[in-house]
Amino acid sequence: ETRRLLCDTKVIPAVLDALGVPLDVGRARRTVPKALRGALILRDRGCAFPGCDRPPAWCDAHHIQFWARDLGVTSLDNGVLLCGHHHRLIHQQDWTIQLNPEDRLPEFIPPPWLDPGQRPRRNTHHPPHRASGTSSG
Repeated sequence: ETRRLLCDTKVIPAVLDALGVPLDVGRARRTVPKALRGALILRDRGCAFPGCDRPPAWCDAHHIQFWARDLGVTSLDNGVLLCGHHHRLIHQQDWTIQLNPEDRLPEFIPPPWLDPGQRPRRNTHHPPHRASGTSSG
């Protein structure tokens, strides 16, 4: 009943990080808020598609579970940065995107016609973000 009332009044719950930055806005909006895009940039460092070196400025946020078709939510765990070329490729071919359960980084599973074993692949051009306090050398 509470969810129905909130929906009718257009009050949508949001998940915030420790600093109040929205990391999940549910289905309240399709477009990715600025703070959520910033979190995607920190995690993906550019186009996440394997082998692509495009920087974040050339990328769009893509819903892993499509917003319209799959009723995917707008959240960090349902988002990935993709350049225009790879964004179109994902929509036109049978690639699957998932977040690795151990480190929450995006992995891409090719269609069976490309790789019958459908081994998950990652982009190694963009090094993962390291938490502050770690030494770099």
